[in-house]
Amino acid sequence: MMSGISAIVLAAGESTRMGSPKMLLDFKGRSMLECVINNVIGSDVDDIVVVLGAYREELEKIVTNTSARFCYNDDYKEGMLSSVKCGFRNIPSDAEAVLVFQGDQPLITPEVINKVIKGFANSVKGIVIPVYKNRRGHPLLVRAKYFSEIEKLDPKRGLRSLSEKFSQDVKEVKVDDAGILRDFDTFEQYRNEINQIR
Repeated sequence: MMSGISAIVLAAGESTRMGSPKMLLDFKGRSMLECVINNVIGSDVDDIVVVLGAYREELEKIVTNTSARFCYNDDYKEGMLSSVKCGFRNIPSDAEAVLVFQGDQPLITPEVINKVIKGFANSVKGIVIPVYKNRRGHPLLVRAKYFSEIEKLDPKRGLRSLSEKFSQDVKEVKVDDAGILRDFDTFEQYRNEINQIR
């Protein structure tokens, strides 16, 4: 097991397109956020911080029932990058790398997470991204040398711009799981997925 691998789970959004707090939606008998956290807990990650913003009280109850920690992003209305920055400010100072997850991606399995961590362990690259059928997905892994770069990123372009800026230092890890691409922005997407599970 690698040491010093942290995870940031982004759960601060307002779920505007969903119309209700999507992190609280039922997914296989648990809330979507709890599914995401449990998948990360089931991997080789050492430390998990969940970034909260909108619906703080409801989501805080979910996090406190797990081994994850949470931080609160006062600026969550400014967009996802503000939550990314909040998360990076709250990871252990000795972290070797950080994996960034979105709270609405419950289909990313511990096996896929470990594959990304293994890709980091077997490479000198500073950024590791899982790829399914030539499409990049989540979680994105960032080596410690780039932590300070996070604060400099353009909010309009988000975390994605890190891998664009340092494209020569990116390692792609091929996975056989489309879950790295799947998130739920609308109720229709969520309903379709639930119907497939049933």
